[in-house]
Amino acid sequence: MSATMLPRFPFFFLLLTVGALGFPIDGIAPSISTVLVEINIPIFNQQVAMAELKAIKLKYGNVQDVIAGKNLVVLPDALSDPKLDGLSDAALTDTPSSLSGFALSKSAPTSQQVKSFFAMNAAAQSATDPLTDEIVGNIDLQYYGPVGFGNETHPQQLSVIIDTGSADLWIPVGCGDCANTQYEANASSTYTDTGNSFNVTYGSGNVGGTLAHDTIGVGSLKIDKQYFGAVTHVSSDFNDDPISGLIGLSFSSIAASGEPTFFENLIMQDKVSAPFFSVYLTRGKANGSTITLGGFDMSKAVGPLIWVPVISKTYWTVQFNGAVVEGRNVTGDLHAAIDTGTTLIYLSQAVASSIYANIPGAGPAANYDSNFFSFPCNSSPTISLLLGGHDFDLNLQDFNLGQEADGSKNCIGGIVGMDDAFMEGFAIIGDEFLKSWYSVYDYSHGARVGFAPNINNAQ
Repeated sequence: MSATMLPRFPFFFLLLTVGALGFPIDGIAPSISTVLVEINIPIFNQQVAMAELKAIKLKYGNVQDVIAGKNLVVLPDALSDPKLDGLSDAALTDTPSSLSGFALSKSAPTSQQVKSFFAMNAAAQSATDPLTDEIVGNIDLQYYGPVGFGNETHPQQLSVIIDTGSADLWIPVGCGDCANTQYEANASSTYTDTGNSFNVTYGSGNVGGTLAHDTIGVGSLKIDKQYFGAVTHVSSDFNDDPISGLIGLSFSSIAASGEPTFFENLIMQDKVSAPFFSVYLTRGKANGSTITLGGFDMSKAVGPLIWVPVISKTYWTVQFNGAVVEGRNVTGDLHAAIDTGTTLIYLSQAVASSIYANIPGAGPAANYDSNFFSFPCNSSPTISLLLGGHDFDLNLQDFNLGQEADGSKNCIGGIVGMDDAFMEGFAIIGDEFLKSWYSVYDYSHGARVGFAPNINNAQ
């Protein structure tokens, strides 16, 4: 097996190494002492997939206007300050990474694109927040973590979804139809309700209320007078989740509040060592995922960091150049949002069809909506995405969503096709991809997203 490829094996088998049995492993690549154990493939969870498909149409309902630059909020000049380049560079060395065990991009990055991680000295100027993976069947549905609200000795901790596909923070306050924990705003001496209306549609539903501000904190990092939506209404979708709210981490140019995001305020108030945050997502494990604000956790990466330029400061938008499927190129020229708040990968029906056309035995899923495609369960198709001219592998464990039906020889693929007009010129790259890549979201150098192979690929 090439060290530049993700592990490939049919889903009728589970790959176990002696390391998984409690014995030491030399290096990162799987041991030659490999045991293949036959397992059952779970059945595709249509309900979960259809719910997200519906939610995506709501969350990205105005995507064509966003791509066209319509009705955007002007970003603060401080977020384009050249000094951010120096702060980011100071957090990276010029030496290529020595973590070469799983260098999963097949492109040859330049010396400016490959940087190794180093430990920051100013620990107080970065914070790592533990995230929980909400798992439904065999699907890693969403990731959420604690955020502190209120300028008190013991601020109230509420669980919020971490979402790089939106730009607003909201939590329930005095919400009559909210089933989950709410913010006790009357316990905070610094809480202020502006009275201005706040309404927004997310991937999981819609919320409404008023715009408020208070002290918000993650770890040791705090912002006074951080604006957020104090929602008094949520759609029933949110009451099905084990969370209270959501924190948007895309660019505030798309914020319904019209205000800077929590992380943007951290940058502008010089409260973080570096103008980037980084995310590690687990695969099938409730605990272990993290988001690091103002830094990174180098224990989560096992290979070089490759930078991809942001081409639109709205979502974390990069160029999608197509895909390589079973060694054959599928062309594409799209804006792609890197979205931690989305589970799967969404492309236009035309581009998705082209990808599956290169997988032997694949085609439209006979028993499901036309958005879904199937492929032989006992196959191991190789798929990589071309982002910013670089080639990034997709792990089969994440691509395979389960059997089309009980006992079926076909499985549903995790690349979903959507209406060509809705997705014209656009793609959404969700957790299915990010579970293989430690991702870094950097405001410096004109804005960029970095990808490094993460520890999931060494397990």
